[in-house]
Amino acid sequence: MTDKPPAGTRAPARGARAWQRMLSGRRLDLLNPASADVDIEDIAHGLARVARWNGQTVGDHAFSVAQHALLVEEITGSLQSEMARRWRLAALLHDAPEYVIGDLISPFKAAIGLDYRAFEQKLLEAIHRRFGLPAVLPDRISMAIKAADRIAAFFEATVLAGFTPEEAGRFFGEPRGLPPELRDGLGDLEALPAAEAQAAFLARFNALAGS
Repeated sequence: MTDKPPAGTRAPARGARAWQRMLSGRRLDLLNPASADVDIEDIAHGLARVARWNGQTVGDHAFSVAQHALLVEEITGSLQSEMARRWRLAALLHDAPEYVIGDLISPFKAAIGLDYRAFEQKLLEAIHRRFGLPAVLPDRISMAIKAADRIAAFFEATVLAGFTPEEAGRFFGEPRGLPPELRDGLGDLEALPAAEAQAAFLARFNALAGS
């Protein structure tokens, strides 16, 4: 007797493709990603062309995930001045899986559920291994990066995405006690063209990775 898929689902087509071809020529298997197939040029190129906030931001250019990653790394370093360079690299790469899977807004991630998050985490672990980071970060590092991510989201939301400070505070928490120079810079966010965001991301990666 042949097994059948559950009602309402379709069996995957024979030989269905589960990999993506990158501009570097690599083929990344999305279901079983190998670190050897991860390339920083592909990551930078992809992230610079993925829009945060589903593109619903002011300005002539989308605010890219590459620029968001730079922002989170900057905030992390500003608030954790003694943090080792490798952990700041982890901050820069915290959303790196989105070069393959895009940036789903949080409400959609919640609707999809834990399977999506497990898929995203598997990609992130492969990326970490590729660049000499532990597959799973220490809790204190993860917490510091998440805190910086929420601060970045608050300012992106209010400066670029049309949220009021009260709205953004409910969703992301209102940042308090930031150094004045950091707060001033975050208040002047402006989206970069994709090529500039890509170059800036690569330059920061090379500085942190010691290339």
